[in-house]
Amino acid sequence: MFQLFLFILFTPGLSELLCTSSDLEISYTFCDSIAQTFVFNITPCTMVNRSVWNVVLTWIPRSDITFLKAAFNVWYDGARALDWKEVLCSGADDEYTVCGALKGETVATTFDIKGARVTFPQAKYIIIVQGFSDDSEKNMLVCLNITMTVKREAL
Repeated sequence: MFQLFLFILFTPGLSELLCTSSDLEISYTFCDSIAQTFVFNITPCTMVNRSVWNVVLTWIPRSDITFLKAAFNVWYDGARALDWKEVLCSGADDEYTVCGALKGETVATTFDIKGARVTFPQAKYIIIVQGFSDDSEKNMLVCLNITMTVKREAL
């Protein structure tokens, strides 16, 4: 049973449920067809009081991470609501634990997402998260298609 769970967890194309509660549901699929060793967890699973979300990430990258550019695209009500890009690793004075990871090395990290800055109306959001190993965005390391359904607005 345990081996079957791991196979499903890392198989591309299958939707993985991150969390569900009375006010929120978050799931993801990989954007590409390459199998990944990737585990992502969010707690608490709620929009109440615009909580700080604690994120646990375990990932085995498919190439060395000397450079990492992240791109976030958020779609709401059929329109692009956010287009944000940031260089996370440049090879000099990097502050993130994923920076410098080698291909095949397990990266395990935790971080917070502070929800207090954003109010999400009740709706379905599509969030595309991409990681690139070059500034030209030609070499994609990881791509997630995240669906976030806000079932009711936060109080």
